Amino acid sequence: MAGATGGDARSVPTVVDVAVGVMLREDGQVLLAQRPEGKPYAGWWEFPGGKLEAGESVADALVRELHEELGLEVLGSTPWLVRGHTYPHATVRLWFRFVRHWRGELRARERQALAWRPADAIDLAPLLPASLSPIAWLALPAVYRISCAAEIGVAAFERALGRALESIADVGGRAPLLLQFREPGLPADEAERLFGRVRALRDTRPLQVVVSSRHPSAWAHAADGVHLTARDLDRARSRPAGRWAGASCHRAADLAAAGAVGCDFAVLGPVAPTASHPGASVLGFDGFGAAVAETPLPVYALGGLSPADLPRAQAAGAHGVAAMRAAWP
Repeated sequence: MAGATGGDARSVPTVVDVAVGVMLREDGQVLLAQRPEGKPYAGWWEFPGGKLEAGESVADALVRELHEELGLEVLGSTPWLVRGHTYPHATVRLWFRFVRHWRGELRARERQALAWRPADAIDLAPLLPASLSPIAWLALPAVYRISCAAEIGVAAFERALGRALESIADVGGRAPLLLQFREPGLPADEAERLFGRVRALRDTRPLQVVVSSRHPSAWAHAADGVHLTARDLDRARSRPAGRWAGASCHRAADLAAAGAVGCDFAVLGPVAPTASHPGASVLGFDGFGAAVAETPLPVYALGGLSPADLPRAQAAGAHGVAAMRAAWP
């Protein structure tokens, strides 16, 4: 099982590497398992998984563990994030991976209780401490949209936002649309009026709004949180207030800084060439994957991407894609 290990603390290595499977069904539910009697934290809930064996990759360990524990054949997994946690008996490094495809009939081979729950509404208790932050982050949608009213026009942006919200409602999606309000190109008074209208949509529509830190902090306090610019991340010493705190990053060190101050997610890029920065150096999916290989928080791939790039981004370790122009067709 993931998140905690057993045995005499004197024989536990300094750091125990653990493969953790976030098994995600098409209906948006994830699988949690209750730790059986005889193990540390018996009765606590966590994601399934287990310790890596010598010479074993995280992906291979997850295949083995989920077969041993659940009788399932994992057909593929993608990296998500890496979290460290110290328990009284061990320090663990948890390698979380999404598992979206498997084969076989689910069986509790260790006689552990199993439960499927909506990813954004997990009501089981108690939850293993190392799982708390990742469980909260499952409420983040796969697409992070960034406003661009100054570029396409205020009226056009509002129409596009309305269509996007309607599409979510039409398919019965549980996760609300996550929008970064970022409009440095608009006159201040026009940006404030637009923000007021966007903020009002939250009362009746499936919408959450985080505000770029280049705008007044009062806007973020009136919405769902803040998105730190790279400059503001460098100056941050603690987590900003609000439900969500995001950050703009350009390298692995920035991601570590975002994790250290308690951000919930980050964007990293540019992954591909963009219209706003022609000729700029890009990461590519390989470079992105290398940068997020041990990220402590979910990361969106940014720059020249659209929702159609989601599978490639997730295969490289992204939580999803962030898009500005491509988000508003």
